[in-house]
Amino acid sequence: MSPEYAMRGQFSVKSDVFSFGILVLEIMSGKKRTNLYQSEHADDLLSLAWKNWTEQTPMEFLDPTLRGSCSRNEVNRCIQIGLLCVQENPSDRPSMATIALMLNSYSVTMSMPRQPTSFLRGRSPDRLCRRLESDQSTTDRSTTSSIPWSVNEISITELHPR
Repeated sequence: MSPEYAMRGQFSVKSDVFSFGILVLEIMSGKKRTNLYQSEHADDLLSLAWKNWTEQTPMEFLDPTLRGSCSRNEVNRCIQIGLLCVQENPSDRPSMATIALMLNSYSVTMSMPRQPTSFLRGRSPDRLCRRLESDQSTTDRSTTSSIPWSVNEISITELHPR
């Protein structure tokens, strides 16, 4: 889910680009983004991709079952495309037409991605609820302790019709 949709409910074609970038990085790594949040890994998928891309160790990011069938340059290029797609600012993300060109042609000059934002680093539902409770010490604590959470520590939106 793109940050602008998760934070402000804004959806656009650039939201699809963000999702495509996540999909590319999941395929490359062989790991789901949500599985990394549930494990003991210190880094999420975006941080792991960034680390391996900046340290020029793309093969460490790649799923071990794919390592023998891919060149280092192709892996590095796909990670860079994935990182460009998951930029926090939607205007910094390429269009799908540009992505298709980047995937099919080596003559396209790709920009350098910025480090992706890790929204949930260091946050857990319990820690956030405790912080909310301390911030709202004068309000009824039963409302903050009943905040529903999903498996990947993102709050669940409850929709109410008008």
